[in-house]
Amino acid sequence: MAPNNGSEDYTVLEQKLREVKEQYDSLMNVVTAGSKTSSEFKEAVIKLRAMDEIISLKNERERLAERIRETSEVLNSGDNDIRELAGEELKVLAGEKSGVEEKIRAVLFPENADNVKNAIVELRAGVGGEEASLFVRDLFRMYSRYSEKKGWAVDVLASHQSGSGFKEIIFLVKGKGAFGDLKYESGVHRVQRVPDTENYGRIHTSAATAAVFPETEEKELKIDPADLKIDTFRSSGAGGQSVNKTSSAVRITHIPTGMVISCQDERSQMQNKAKGLKILRARLQSFYESEKKSKMDSERKEFVGTGERSEKIRTYNFPQNRVTDHRIELTLYNLDRIMEGDMGEFIETLRRRLQ
Repeated sequence: MAPNNGSEDYTVLEQKLREVKEQYDSLMNVVTAGSKTSSEFKEAVIKLRAMDEIISLKNERERLAERIRETSEVLNSGDNDIRELAGEELKVLAGEKSGVEEKIRAVLFPENADNVKNAIVELRAGVGGEEASLFVRDLFRMYSRYSEKKGWAVDVLASHQSGSGFKEIIFLVKGKGAFGDLKYESGVHRVQRVPDTENYGRIHTSAATAAVFPETEEKELKIDPADLKIDTFRSSGAGGQSVNKTSSAVRITHIPTGMVISCQDERSQMQNKAKGLKILRARLQSFYESEKKSKMDSERKEFVGTGERSEKIRTYNFPQNRVTDHRIELTLYNLDRIMEGDMGEFIETLRRRLQ
């Protein structure tokens, strides 16, 4: 069942414009009734000037809507030539109105500059034991498939395997607009299904957490080398050739904040260090931009909570092929396609309705 995106989007726009008009009228009352030398008067004038563009666009939209109404009435005329001309004019007016509404959305809902950046995605197993680790594996595959369809590249920065799944995996999605598409994925993802490890066909419920950050370039955030403690150790693995005989794994501690990043996926110590610094830089940027946070853990808790099932943002129900996003009460019955990376409709609906 697909959502009725158009009508809901239109309702949100109407509501926002009503709020803008109410604020504008309130400020006008302050200006007309107050003393020109008062601080309240001066503040109201500044705010009114800032609202000039949106009020002008709102008035233009209403003018076009009135012309559309008048032209629509002409369509009831018995003259075929007049009806034909009215029909052509309606198409032009509808296009102009749509253009004005796009400008209004751009003013009311400005794009975040970070939206065009690459994204760093952190997936971690929550409650559910081995099944949670398997779900992290499946989520990673889902995002990888989605990225592939978008023409983006995926680069694993760090991972911690658990059997056939992952306790944790951190990866970079490289492509213009990756963060803008994936930023709403932050939160607890709950899965309901019969695990591969279940012998009696019972449905299990487990969870994984996701946190998404915009990639921060080195030129955007300089890290003082004196603030870093870097340790090396041997990579762990399943044995045999997968175990690194040299100390190529890297653990980076950012002393001022206490953040710790470990990377061991690459055989080169230099490569692991570079990937660790990339993760650290993204976390630090998010940390510094959050005025109310004193630790990265509190920032992460806002994103993903503790990993308990009750804190879910989304539920993936495999027996019913159903996926539900609880933030916007959206349910779709195409889970099989979404797990294959066909997430375009889902992400676009989230972006529009959470914006």
